Amino acid sequence: MESRGKKKPRPRRSFTPESKAEIVELCRRGDRSVGRVAKDFDRTEGAVRDRVRQAEVDAGERDGLTSGEREELAAPRRENHRLREDVEILKRATAFFAKKTR
Repeated sequence: MESRGKKKPRPRRSFTPESKAEIVELCRRGDRSVGRVAKDFDRTEGAVRDRVRQAEVDAGERDGLTSGEREELAAPRRENHRLREDVEILKRATAFFAKKTR
């Protein structure tokens, strides 16, 4: 059964820091609208707006967490997630071997 009107999600893409900086610069200059820049670079408007907003935070023009602060917060969260997965694997292994020895 085929669903109507639903688009397949676009695969996650990665972009160079240079292309991100170019997009921010074009938007900040005011030559083109955010929508026009997004269309020209095949990005979503939301992604371009988020990139411009983050650049303003990094430059100290807007309140919020800088990119460096965001990374500082994300690193321990990633490590915590990995450690929780390791503990879960060890619990399962312990239960498996406990059944075998009985």
